[in-house]
Amino acid sequence: QVQLIESGGGLVQAGGSLTLSCTGVGSSLFTFAVGWFRQSPGKEREFVATTNWSGDRIYYADSVQGRFIVSRDGSGNTVYLQMNRLKLEDTAVYYCAARSEGASITTSYDYWGQGTQVTVSS
Repeated sequence: QVQLIESGGGLVQAGGSLTLSCTGVGSSLFTFAVGWFRQSPGKEREFVATTNWSGDRIYYADSVQGRFIVSRDGSGNTVYLQMNRLKLEDTAVYYCAARSEGASITTSYDYWGQGTQVTVSS
């Protein structure tokens, strides 16, 4: 059983950057694939990015490719989502999720964080 703790959300101007963190509690995320998803009001939760445990399988949604970067710290227990050149349409609640199997772009993850709000202003 692993609990995911997210942090780093906030308000940022369009064009700015923000980095989200996702840390495992109760069990290390080192052996888990970790994905990032987001959900805006009235919309379904959508895939943003994911990495497998080793970092050699990383996938991004087309909408964030080239702007967002997912990475892990040295221990493997914290996964970051670095968000650059933010746009108004990036405004959403961002969730991290973990699964013991390989990285997936679907919502088929076993564990989910509580979500953190990211608001991009003009």
